Amino acid sequence: MTEALPAEARILVVTPDKAGHAVICNGVAAALGGRNESVLVDPRGLYKTFAPWGPADPRTPFPQPFPDIALGSGRTAAPFLRALKKRSGGRVFTVFLHDPRAWRSAFDVIWAPEHDRLAGANVFSTLSSPHTLSPALIAGARANPDPRIAALEGPRLALLLGGPSASYKYQPDDVRELVRVAQVAAQDGYAVMVTPSRRTPVELTRLVADALAALPESRRFVWTGAGANPFLHMIANADAIVVTADSVNMVGEAAATGAPVHVFTPTGRSRKTKSFLEGMAAQGAVRPWSGRIERWSYAPIDATAAIAAEIARRYRLSKA
Repeated sequence: MTEALPAEARILVVTPDKAGHAVICNGVAAALGGRNESVLVDPRGLYKTFAPWGPADPRTPFPQPFPDIALGSGRTAAPFLRALKKRSGGRVFTVFLHDPRAWRSAFDVIWAPEHDRLAGANVFSTLSSPHTLSPALIAGARANPDPRIAALEGPRLALLLGGPSASYKYQPDDVRELVRVAQVAAQDGYAVMVTPSRRTPVELTRLVADALAALPESRRFVWTGAGANPFLHMIANADAIVVTADSVNMVGEAAATGAPVHVFTPTGRSRKTKSFLEGMAAQGAVRPWSGRIERWSYAPIDATAAIAAEIARRYRLSKA
């Protein structure tokens, strides 16, 4: 955690009810320290349709007293942050994570990943995205793993499944290869840990689980929604990780562990994702899935603390 902000600093996290936006904002807020609060934005009708270009929904409640810093992400958060800045007479320091796409100069700071290629006096970038998995949390999960993960024999492989997106389509060949990933890991003596995301097709999870069904329980674990998702404990205790390329966030979280990260790319293409993965490969963190599990080492990659430190630095300058 950065100590750049006073303990009494009030930080407001503003996002729609979407996990991806909340994760990056909550990760940075935690690294900034201070007193953190959050608000979910869900504008009505045309206010949602015309976000981020239009005005904020006037029925959205604004916090009182005003926070010192407001962090937001997601297109419906952008009008809220602009309105909050105006209502506070400019006192609230507004930070947008990712490209707000409209009225960029209205924000005090914009962070964007390098592969977005966003530029401006109020913009800064890092290779990977922020997240909530701090080094302390990862170390804690290793020291005291979830019992479901602790019960597995080593070595362990974590298979992190994404799902279809605008850029990637999960074709039958992709599904078959992901099933084969699990089979290869099992044949190589790994205990296989599998977790789907919100976008993962149910059939894909079932097929992977079926492929592992003959293994003893000490060598397989598939999270299907029962109990808390032990995602952190999976990657923290993995000797190797395979993750699908459609989830940049999961790739970044996996690379924060220092474990070898193999990236499986489903059918499709994305210039931004390709650029991101090339950058992560240059740092030694990831390699394309080649059909076998490889072992290598690298320094864990985690931009969250650096992002928080730069926001805090610019905040202090604004108050000087």
